[in-house]
Amino acid sequence: MFPFRNVLFPTDFSEHAHAALKYAAAFARGGAGRVVLFSVQEGSVPANLLTLPPRAFEEPQSEWLGNLRRDVEAVLADPLLAGLEVETRITEGDEPGREIADAARSLGIDLVTVSTHGRRGLRHALFGSTAEEIIAESSCPVLAVRPPQREFVSHRVGQTEIRLNRVLLATNFRPSSEPASRLAAEVAHAAGAEFHSIYVVGDYMGQLADLFPESGTRALSDLREYVRRRMEAFETVGGGKCVTHVAEGRPYEEIVRLATNEDVDLIVIGTSTHEAFFGGSPVLGAEIERVVRNAPCPVLCVPAGRVVTPDPVRVAATVPQM
Repeated sequence: MFPFRNVLFPTDFSEHAHAALKYAAAFARGGAGRVVLFSVQEGSVPANLLTLPPRAFEEPQSEWLGNLRRDVEAVLADPLLAGLEVETRITEGDEPGREIADAARSLGIDLVTVSTHGRRGLRHALFGSTAEEIIAESSCPVLAVRPPQREFVSHRVGQTEIRLNRVLLATNFRPSSEPASRLAAEVAHAAGAEFHSIYVVGDYMGQLADLFPESGTRALSDLREYVRRRMEAFETVGGGKCVTHVAEGRPYEEIVRLATNEDVDLIVIGTSTHEAFFGGSPVLGAEIERVVRNAPCPVLCVPAGRVVTPDPVRVAATVPQM
């Protein structure tokens, strides 16, 4: 899974979207790979947009194409991409999240980098919920960046460097978290970073213990012992060392709190999707969305695969769903 060689950079050409470019460039450079600049537009874009003569944009109805071309050329000229192989893909569509996820599959992408804020409007629709749709739909890891955050990529005098001091894995020991566990260990090892992991016993377990003192308290005790044993085994995962943390409370709050207190540079979390209550595209669990929206650093979301799980309230298991 790592290093990432083919990196997709979806953009609406806003300043916020640009924040994800340095990560796309850094990972592609580190993997001796390429960056695919990808944009979804509401109108049809000619395949030869970048080579059309200036007179092609003189008509009022073509003005937006001229603006789009200038936006694309500005990104391609960015010093962050100097010396990298860059491919440009522009497509027409009205569902940016799905278009981006489909492109990641068809182009053999290893990593998607997205900013969770940007300009509003269909033509510039990479913002908030669209980023979460990309995470939910993507079959490859997605790095979610929400500026301003603690950054782990620096670019100075033509040099881009990845500096990871601490990597935090948020795990729940479900199968959906296994790819994230492997990738987090690989990234931490490659970067020479401290590797941390956290398991959060959901606050609803305490509530159950209060409602059903006998069975609920026993279930909570069993879960605590289960987590203790699993975390002990995790301390030497992959032959390396992992600093383990166990917390009790609301999962996203405890993950964000630990990441803040420990000056974590990257959170890695496994993602699985749930059926939407009213049909349509699969959606992320609320806890994952809240981690992405509140994290003090970028979040690497690692899909379990294209298996859609039930809504967590219907899962009859003691291990909480992130």
